Order: sequence, then structure tokens, then C-alpha cells
Amino acid sequence: MAVTSTSKRKSPSCFGYPVSIFFIVINEFCERFSYYGMRAVLVLYFKYFLRWDDNLSTSIYHTFVALCYLTPILGAIIADSWLGKFLTIVSLSVVYALGQGVMAVSSISDLTDANRDGSPDNISLHIALSMIGLILIALGTGGIKPCVSAFGGDQFDDGQEKQRSSFFSIFYLSINAGSLISTIVTPILRAQECGIHSKQQCYPLAFGVPAALMVVSLIVFIAGSGLYKKAKPQGNIIIQVSKCIGFAIKNRFRHRSKEFPKREHWLDWASEKYDKRLIVQIKMVLKVLFLYIPLPMFWALFDQQGSRWTLQATTMDGNFGAVQIQPDQMQTVNAILIIIMVPVVDTVIYPLIKKCKINFTPLRKITVGMFLASMAFVAAALVQVQIDKTIPDFPTAEQTQIKIINLGTQNATVRFEPQLHSVNVAPMEWTDYVTFETSELKAVNITSGDEFVNETVMFAGRKRHTLGIKSSATYIDTMWLFDNVTSKPEEGKNLIRFINNSPDILTNITLGDTSFGTLMPFSASNYSLFSGGRRDTITAVNRSDLCSVLSESFGFGSAYTVVINECSGMDFSVLYSEDVPPNSVHMALQIPQYFILTCAEVVFSITGLEFSYSQAPSNMKSVLQAGWLLTVAIGNIIVLIVAGASRLSKQWAEYVLFAALLLAVCIIFAVMAYFYTYIDPNEVEAQLDEEEKKAKKAQEIYEKDTDVVSRM
Repeated sequence: MAVTSTSKRKSPSCFGYPVSIFFIVINEFCERFSYYGMRAVLVLYFKYFLRWDDNLSTSIYHTFVALCYLTPILGAIIADSWLGKFLTIVSLSVVYALGQGVMAVSSISDLTDANRDGSPDNISLHIALSMIGLILIALGTGGIKPCVSAFGGDQFDDGQEKQRSSFFSIFYLSINAGSLISTIVTPILRAQECGIHSKQQCYPLAFGVPAALMVVSLIVFIAGSGLYKKAKPQGNIIIQVSKCIGFAIKNRFRHRSKEFPKREHWLDWASEKYDKRLIVQIKMVLKVLFLYIPLPMFWALFDQQGSRWTLQATTMDGNFGAVQIQPDQMQTVNAILIIIMVPVVDTVIYPLIKKCKINFTPLRKITVGMFLASMAFVAAALVQVQIDKTIPDFPTAEQTQIKIINLGTQNATVRFEPQLHSVNVAPMEWTDYVTFETSELKAVNITSGDEFVNETVMFAGRKRHTLGIKSSATYIDTMWLFDNVTSKPEEGKNLIRFINNSPDILTNITLGDTSFGTLMPFSASNYSLFSGGRRDTITAVNRSDLCSVLSESFGFGSAYTVVINECSGMDFSVLYSEDVPPNSVHMALQIPQYFILTCAEVVFSITGLEFSYSQAPSNMKSVLQAGWLLTVAIGNIIVLIVAGASRLSKQWAEYVLFAALLLAVCIIFAVMAYFYTYIDPNEVEAQLDEEEKKAKKAQEIYEKDTDVVSRM
């Protein structure tokens, strides 16, 4: 049975609930899957597909998140003043779905003429499409954010308060379920290899599935159209509040002369145009909004889970036994913990605190949440320090590094002239990289037994080289390899190359299904890039033999030189020289920082909304909702400012900086909270009702007396 916007008939029900809310819950699940799924892989898309550095990737990520939390104000105004909630959700969901589709298209590239680093040549087109897609998504997700839950609440009749309360619980469960599942699924989709002419990370699939879910969300929502109660726009309270405040400020500056009496509160200057009730209600709201001023700093730290913390995870080992965790999947830790922690805190922690006779007020909870978030970043800094210890020192612009590998049968002594360094290398051994000032290194002298070789060298800065030596009692051969590796392989991948040290035999070498070509004796291949943590079959084929062996496990984020010494009959001798050490800090070390931050979220975010609603008049809830979302937007803008202005070269130092800033803000908020006086809006409004009744009664008496006098 269809229900029009003016119908008073009850909508069809199921188990006491309006059937229409099931469409809304499914819609919200799909929309949250779409948003969080896309956002989970976004910063890695910036870094590894668009080839932006960490700072630019972080900046654009937080700009996008800030925009997502600014547009809800626009959505609320459109819904309340123009289209109504239903049409606003439909129209902006179309914009949303288009944005997701554009993001999927922006990531498509066959790489037929790609650069060697994996980025497409027409990068400007991909960047332009990405920015258009993100703007459309921000308009869509932000615009419908204040409408969907309120539209669901509109579906209930009077006397269904219990069902309405249960609906909001189910509604928020669908949000957490959508975000949790999507942050597990989309990183798996991203990690797949796809492409027609060459294989790459499958961002089209990672963005395409969320786009499809957004289309499903829209279809499901429209399918329930005939069952919805659609309230007509009643005017936006945010606009009314803004106009009242604007008039008060304007009127105050217009009458600055002393002949006008002073007002008790600056907002009282609006009394010439607006009634007392609205002014008193706005005063209550402004009192809460004043407490919001320090809160953006919390969100500045909290939302770095999807940027800095995800980038941190790319430098860590994600091997959990039989399961390989992707860096962007670590965000699921927060979603899982929030589902666990909310009931634990409500049913165990808070009652225990109450039994200890501690007055744990809402503002104290918020203060504790800010402190815990600060400590989470201290934990992140400690993890980063451990990561930094595993990162090798790569050469600067004025330096070169040389590694020596002795593939011969005699000891070799290598002297770097003029009198810079000297090393002895045993047969089938190698050194670590030795660093030299490029301007000082002139020659290399190699001595083995009675043989001697002197080579003049001239290297460019910021480069690594490997000097291969094959020495015997009668000769010394040398081989210089250019090691084009000046940073750890990204995304935990492996760089692998081979040296053919088999005597006098041309050898064809493959690793898995990747061929390294046919190598002449005492020659090397170039590095090839493989997915991280690889263990595969090494196959060598020469004129008379085929040899194969299962390789060692190549650690994540590492580079190796694999030496084939012999392939003869059943003998297959292979050595592994580690050029770049693997990621050795495990992703599990991020769990403590996620746990602390989740605890902070539980006592901060949930309590903050509860406090705000308890301190605001019933018709001003949307104003505080808009103010709360605005703190999230400002928090993400703070990340852009601090990260851009700090100029810190070490990531751990930036984490400490954010922790210190939030700790300082926490102290400021604690002082503000100490002087805050809790109010009961219901009592204030009841007092206003009483005053209005008295004023109305006095007016009636006055009019009656005036009428009597006029008749005399």
C-alpha cells in the first residue's frame, strides 16, 4: 500500500517495524561498504598508482575526508529547505554513484606504454579523473549523511519509541558491518593482479566493487519509495540560527554608541527581531559549541589510521602464518575492536568506575579519550623507531655505495683509493655496502694471490653498485653491476636478480613463470619486481641439464642477488645475497596503537554525541550534529597544516608532535570542562513555557482592561 507525504495511514509492518526501514538499513550497509571500501585503498592508490610521495598522498587523503564532513551541512540545508530528505538522498546518491564510477575508470590502465615505476604515461588524465571522482563522492556521502538516519526515524508512528530505538541500534550496526567487511574485502581485491598487456595492482576492481555497491544502495532505496513516509521540508533550523546570530552581531556593531543600554549577552541584540525562546535556545547551543573548539585535534589524530598508519604498515611484515595481511587491511582492527569494546565499556568498565565512587562525567570521559588518542600516537612513534632501525642507510646525493661479492676460489683484497678503505673477501662471500664520498673515490685495487688488478672509477652520487670478483691462482675477472635500488621496495615487494656463476655454460634462468633470459658465464640479469614474501621454483637450463629447486622465502620489502654456482646432473648450487634487508617489524606491533585509539574513540566519540544531545534543546539537535561533523572536517585540515609546516624528516618525530599537540589541547579542554555548568534543556524550556503563559495572561488582562477603558 503506497503512502503519500500527507497520508496519515500506517505503513505496512513486519514484526512491529515499518517494512520501509529494512530498505533503509540495507541502503546504509551498501553505502558504508562503498565509502569505507574506497577509502581503505585510497592512500595506496595515490602513492603506488599516481606515484605521489607520502606527504602529498596524506594531504590529498585528508583534504578529501575534510570535504566529506563539510558537505553534510549542505545536505541538511537542501533536505530541510528544498527537496526533502527522500529526494535529497536519491539525487545525491546518483552523484555519489557517478563519483565511485569515475574513480574506478580513473584507475584503469593497461600499461602498454607505462613507465618503469608502474605509473601510466598519461598520468594527468588519471589525476584529473580521480579528483573529479573524489569531489563527487564527497558531495554524495556528505550530503546524504544527515538525512538517512533521520529519514529512518521518520518512518515510525507515535507510540513506537521502543522500535525506533531498536532501529537506530540496527542502523549503526549496519554501518559498522559495512565498514568492517569492506576494509577486509577491498584490500584483497586491490592486491590481485589484473591487466591485459601487463599485470598491476587491481585498483579498478577495488574501486569498481564499491561503485557497484553504491548502485545497489540506490536501487534498494528507490525500491522502497512507495512505502516511505516523506515529510515535506519545514525550513532549516541551521539557517534560522545563522540568521539570528548574524543579526545579533550586525545589530551590536550598528549600535555601539553609549546611549544604547548594554545587553547581558551579546546574542540579546537579536531580541528586536527574534523571540526570546529562540535566543535562549541558541545560547544553550553556543555554550556546547564553545566546548567543541579543542575537539578537532582529536580527529586530526584519529583519521590518520587511513593515511600515515596505513603507510606505516607498508614498511612492515604482514605474514600471519597462513594469512598474509595487506597494509590497508590493518584498518579492520579498529572496526573489530569497536564492536567488541562498546558493549565491554558500557557493561563492565563504566559500572566498575561507578562502584569505585568515581564521578566519571561526560566531559571527563571526553578528556580521557583525548589523552588516550595522544598515547596511541606515542605507541605509533615507538613502532616507527623500530621500523627505522631496519631501514638501511642509502647513499645521499654526494655519496656512492659499493658491495663486493667474491665468486672465485681465492681470497681477494680490495683497496679503495686513495687510501679510503680496504676489505678482505673470502671465496663465495660478500660484504655489506660500503659508503664513500663520490668526489674522493678514484680507483679500486684488487689483489688475489699473486694477481693484481687496478681499475679507475667515476660514479654519480646517490647510487649503489656491486663489484663482482672471480679470482683464481692465475687470473682475476671483475664485473660491475649497477644496483638501481635506493629505497626499500614499495608495498613489501621483492626485487630479485640472478648471477650465472656456472663455468663456461650459457644458462636460462626462471623464477616461477618469470624468465630472466639466458645468462653468459659470470654475468648478471637486471632486477625484476615480484609480490612480497615470495617463495617459488628456481629453474636453470643449460646445454645438457635442467635443474630446479624451491627457493628460500624472500622477505617482504627486500632485494636479493641469487647466485647460480652449478647446474650439473643432480647438483644445483644456489646462494642468496641480501642486498636490501626485508621488513622485519611485524604488523602485529600496530595492534596496541589501534587498541588504545579504539578505547579513545569509545569514550570520546560516543560520549561526545551523548553529551551534546543532552545539553541542547530538542529542535537544535541538527545544529549540534552539524557542529560535531564540522570538528571532524577541521581535524583533517589540521593534519594538512601540521604535516606541511612541521618539515620533520623523521616520521616518528611527526607522531610525537601530533601526540604533544593533542596532549596540550587535552589540558586546555580539561580546564574548560572544569568551569562548565551542566544544564537541563527541558527545565529551561519548561521555564520559558511558564514565562510565555504568564506573559500571555498578562497580555490578555491588559487587553481586557484597555477594552474596558475604551468603552467608558
